[in-house]
Amino acid sequence: MDAKVFSKEGKETGKVTLPEAVFGAKWNPDLVHEVVVGMQANARAGTAHTKDRSEVRGGGKKPWRQKGTGRARHGSRRSPIWTGGGVTFGPRTEKDYSVKINKKVSKKALASVLSKKLADNEIVFVDSLAMEAPKTKDAKTVVAALAKGADQADLATKRKNAAVVILADRNLATEKSFRNFGNMTVVQAKDINPVDLLTYKYVVVADASSSVEILEKRVAPTAVKSK
Repeated sequence: MDAKVFSKEGKETGKVTLPEAVFGAKWNPDLVHEVVVGMQANARAGTAHTKDRSEVRGGGKKPWRQKGTGRARHGSRRSPIWTGGGVTFGPRTEKDYSVKINKKVSKKALASVLSKKLADNEIVFVDSLAMEAPKTKDAKTVVAALAKGADQADLATKRKNAAVVILADRNLATEKSFRNFGNMTVVQAKDINPVDLLTYKYVVVADASSSVEILEKRVAPTAVKSK
């Protein structure tokens, strides 16, 4: 399985061999949904917190006597039915939203999404996106050239969630060049996940051979330790 590799000028420079395990996996929407929902749950900060009636201020004294006033009986101003009282069943920081995601399932989901993106012709492989200096103008020129060369006009015109750029290694000049684009993000190959891939329409894989090798290692089955 081979794919075209483009230069920053949008010209085809060669081909890259794609491993079947990474880019030829079967599309499994149920498994991908399970992993994506789990990752989104794990990303929740869980900082929302409300005070119950034992934590709000005041209410030490009974508002009025039990009988003889003609009003409903009340024992404390901290009651949830009073303004400024405690909150019933509100969010608490004690709640844990984390979900366990098995490594095998996570790897299969990553391969499934990458394979789906490739099948839908939404992956563009580039030999290099290295920048000499951080310049958004240069990055814009590169995106336009790639969109034309790969015949994917949306890559340069889509306003929201256009593309995620995958780098083999961290490159500060490249990251700074692309970070001013509100419709793009830059991620290293070792950190890419199904949520990032599905958030953006296109996937631009820089340093094609090295990035594909890293992705192959990530999807490879975990070796079982012998006892």
